[in-house]
Amino acid sequence: MKAVWFRLPASLRGSLWMILAGVFFTILSIMIRMASKEVHILEVVFFRYFINLIIMLPWLISIGLQGLKTNNMKFYVARSTCSFLGALCWFAAMALMPLAEATALGFTTPLFATLGAVLFLSETVRARRWIALVTGFLGTLIILRPGFAVITTPAMFAIFGALFIAGSALFVKVLSRTDSPNTIVLYTGILATPISLIPAMFIWVWPTIEGWLWLTGVGAMATFGHLAYTRAFAIADTSAVLPFDYIRLIFVAIAAFILFGEVPDIWTWIGGGIIGGATIYIAHREAAAARCIKEPAKSLPAEGTI
Repeated sequence: MKAVWFRLPASLRGSLWMILAGVFFTILSIMIRMASKEVHILEVVFFRYFINLIIMLPWLISIGLQGLKTNNMKFYVARSTCSFLGALCWFAAMALMPLAEATALGFTTPLFATLGAVLFLSETVRARRWIALVTGFLGTLIILRPGFAVITTPAMFAIFGALFIAGSALFVKVLSRTDSPNTIVLYTGILATPISLIPAMFIWVWPTIEGWLWLTGVGAMATFGHLAYTRAFAIADTSAVLPFDYIRLIFVAIAAFILFGEVPDIWTWIGGGIIGGATIYIAHREAAAARCIKEPAKSLPAEGTI
């Protein structure tokens, strides 16, 4: 069976990993909604990191303290803080607004990451990618429809969540110049857990048995989703696998309709499609530019929105 899997084209294997990540992230969205009915969203975010850290402990033990050596601690603290704030905003959006709309707005993360790479990392973006970037943000306006509909607080949570997660992705790009992926992942879990615990302590409520199940599921699905998501990009080019990330919007819409009776409006589909198209085009152009200079593609996909 393993031999059959590795005989498949890399692009197909990467796409299947991305679809699997979409399944995990869809289940995560549902579990966030259910867990938030039991405890405050700050506590949900803490358990997301705490369960993730528990799952990662065997890995930490296997590599030992050697895997934690770094000269970039300030960047790890900043990255973990951005990750926490992004998760907090995104979890709040998932708890308070239609899941499909929150998911569509979350797809703006690569747009913010591309813009941030230009502003803070001095990366070059040429005219066609600027056009795609502007088009993607127009898709966001289509979903929000300012002037025609009230921009709600949960919608702003989704936007700020995407912004903070993009910031976290930029720190990963800086850290990856000197540190290994293992070190980056481990420090996020180690630092984000106490960072998220501090505010959670002020509103702490012990969960019921059902609450424990939802909270454990949040941490597990976030971890497994990130593993599948990262594996997809490790196997194949970003431009090949990123389009399959947007299948998640369909998964979420179906799940939200079945479980919560939510029906996305036409503007969510149109805006989400425009955001997805713009992001895919940017990834394609960055991959093409990287091939011209024989370097790995430098596009910054979302961290699975959390």
